[in-house]
Amino acid sequence: MKAIQITETGGPEVLCLRELPIPEPGPGTALIRVHASGVNFIDVYYREGRYKAELPLVLGREGAGTIERVGEAVAEPAAQGCAVMASFSPGDSVAWCEAAGSYAEYAVVPLDKLVAVAPGLDLKLAAASMLQGMTAHYLTHSTVALKRGDTVLVHAAAGGVGLLLTQMAAQLGARVIATVSTEEKAALAREAGASEVILYSGSDFEAETMRLTDGQGVDVVYDSVGKTTFEKSLNCLRARGLLALYGASSGAVPPFDPIQLSVKGSLFLTRPALGSYIKTREELTERATEVLDWVAQGKLKVRIGHTYALAEAGQAHRDLESRKTTGKILLLDQTGRAHVGLG
Repeated sequence: MKAIQITETGGPEVLCLRELPIPEPGPGTALIRVHASGVNFIDVYYREGRYKAELPLVLGREGAGTIERVGEAVAEPAAQGCAVMASFSPGDSVAWCEAAGSYAEYAVVPLDKLVAVAPGLDLKLAAASMLQGMTAHYLTHSTVALKRGDTVLVHAAAGGVGLLLTQMAAQLGARVIATVSTEEKAALAREAGASEVILYSGSDFEAETMRLTDGQGVDVVYDSVGKTTFEKSLNCLRARGLLALYGASSGAVPPFDPIQLSVKGSLFLTRPALGSYIKTREELTERATEVLDWVAQGKLKVRIGHTYALAEAGQAHRDLESRKTTGKILLLDQTGRAHVGLG
């Protein structure tokens, strides 16, 4: 099979298209024919070595496809293992995230990471919805349970998570102030439900946010940018507001003295990760099912902004890092066809 593998960390040039053996599914896993793989900043972090992993490594932690074979049952925990085993069969359409190896034609995925894709749902949409959709879901429903009347600031609002987060926040009744870099991206943020949009390339987002809130600040800042926005994001919060720092696309935040949280108004700071919000099988299926149902019903619009062939993974990373993309980025199987879940 063809796969994107790294043998050393570094820039996009370390992404190599290789011919590798098709992996064998072990106990409690399934072999999946990958139809679409999501490209996310977490892949960049593994490629750079910011997140540690054993090399060589096939990148990619999100995808959708069809089950080829199911491995043997696991012994423990017996009841849960049997229930999960019984729910999947060869030919089923499935999606997953938080499992390594999706930048490939085939991937072995633990059964407890898989969720069923409903009949009629395009597998590209399913792949595009998992990691970023569930991230937006936990940020708006669990990290903070947004309610009508809240005001939030969303950075990178035209990105994959940003567009979904903006939609969910607006649907919950929150006022969304979005930051983007271009007028094209501003239009996408408004379409997703943003009340106001700040072009940070021409304006100081801190000053604009405070102006738009009459000097009060916002209840929540959702920041996936990190290094270049962190300090001003804190300054945009009202007293006892919360900064959800869920990414670091501009680099890691420098060392920080927590006393500043007190000085700036008894602020809250969290560095959440999706894995902590899908720790159990029940939580994963509940969160993923809700997101995929919204997508299937048209209540949540997933924008697939850019698609690439597997061999173009390096270019996909370059475009993601240079902010040339909007919405979701996918690597497609060799045919590039749109596949639909068969149920």
